[in-house]
This record gives sequence, structure tokens and C-alpha cells, in this order.
Amino acid sequence: MSMQCQTQLQRSTITLKGSAQIVSQYFEYAVQSILYQRGVYPSEDFKQKKEYGIMLWVSSDDSLNKYLSTVLSQTKDWLESGKLRQLVLVITDANTSEVLERWTFDVETNKEVVAGG
Repeated sequence: MSMQCQTQLQRSTITLKGSAQIVSQYFEYAVQSILYQRGVYPSEDFKQKKEYGIMLWVSSDDSLNKYLSTVLSQTKDWLESGKLRQLVLVITDANTSEVLERWTFDVETNKEVVAGG
């Protein structure tokens, strides 16, 4: 399976190939990184974690992590069954609901791998 990521303001592509577990873990770190870098949650709510030889910022907020775990568990299930085509993260202004950023992750699934389990 491979994935491409695009932001609303600029188009850039990242290709990631791997199992549903690896791709869903990438989604988790991508979302955590976006939330940290964009200041959606206070920086003191994040801690550094070393993964894949690099330091990543991950939330220490239990309610956020529980929510992300639920969403990403479903995401993994959809990846494994070949049902996920796109994952979108939208950052909006809490007061006006204006869209500030939109991140689109396009997913391509190898149908032969999905059919083979």
C-alpha cells in the first residue's frame, strides 16, 4: 500500500509503502506532529519519543491519545480491508469554524495483497 499527502496551500507528495500497521503508525505520528507544530494543543502537552531513529513529538494528553487510538484502530482495519482511499485532517478555528489547514492523505492499496490477506 502506498500513500500520498497533500496540504491545502501547497501540494507535496510523500510515498510510503508498507503494511497496514506501518501506514497507520505513520498516520499517528503525522497527526501528532501536525498538532504539535501548529500549536493546536499546548507544547507542554507533548513529549519527545525516539522512533525510527528520529525524535518525534507525541501528546501526553490521555483523552487525545484515546481518541487517536480509536480513530487509528478503525483506520488500520480499513487499510487491511482495502476500504480506505483518503484520510483528511482539517484544522479549523475553534471560534469561527474557518478552515485554517487541510491535510489530505491519499491511499492506494495493492489489491492482490488485500485479497491474499
